Amino acid sequence: MKIPSRIQPLVEDGLVDEVICQLMSGKEATVYMVRSGAEIICAKVYKEANKRSFKKAAQYQEGRKGRNSRRARAMEKGSKYGRDQQEQAWQNAEVDALKLLAEAGVRVPEAYGCYDGVLLMELITDDDGDVAPRLNDVVMSAEQALEDFEEVIIYILRMLCAGVIHGDLSEFNVLVDAYGPVIIDLPQAVDASANNNAKAMLIRDVENITTYYGQFAPELLGSKYADEMWALYEKSELTPETELTGIFAEHKGNANVNSVIEEIKAAFEENEANLERIKLANEMG
Repeated sequence: MKIPSRIQPLVEDGLVDEVICQLMSGKEATVYMVRSGAEIICAKVYKEANKRSFKKAAQYQEGRKGRNSRRARAMEKGSKYGRDQQEQAWQNAEVDALKLLAEAGVRVPEAYGCYDGVLLMELITDDDGDVAPRLNDVVMSAEQALEDFEEVIIYILRMLCAGVIHGDLSEFNVLVDAYGPVIIDLPQAVDASANNNAKAMLIRDVENITTYYGQFAPELLGSKYADEMWALYEKSELTPETELTGIFAEHKGNANVNSVIEEIKAAFEENEANLERIKLANEMG
């Protein structure tokens, strides 16, 4: 096929030898199957900021640590240089997340590098060498659903332990090969400790995955893995070896608070009554 203009510089530099076909076009990028030497890999071409339809990008970028203070200031001011740097940071975020999560024991495609808005990475394939299907295209038994769900929950736990929340996880961002689920699409990955929306995004990620697998294994519906994880994470008690139960009893503090308020009121009224008695006694004396 015709070589896309964004991939042409990689061809000229010898990083890509041939563009075989387009695999998919999403809200933030278009993915191609390419040949690099003897290997068949992926080239993910990020769309320019004004052509991306990814909503509320700033919400995901909150708390990301800049490597350069001048760059960070420019990004905050929104200058042309700052916008260019913000765009570069968005594109590099995925390759950074992929490398970090691979080290944390999460199954993700191997990242080879990001070059001018084109991410080169491993192509995930099935037993026949064809592109692995997305989770939303897979039908499975209840037993398989339970097994794969547990695996994805472990990956989400390991991600959180590494300080990362996917932020857009669903059946559309998981591939399934012969060895099980593979997490993909991470340019919007969230800093768990610095983003105010982190907990809500974690809950949404887990709910999406639970709902999908729950159609094959209904007993998963109603589990509380995200709440359980976050409670342990906030107390610094979450580790990659933590065995989750999916059960979480939310602490209901209202009754105790009301009880304390009532006790304070009673003490105040008693004190007022004592003062009144002392006043009357003084007046009579």
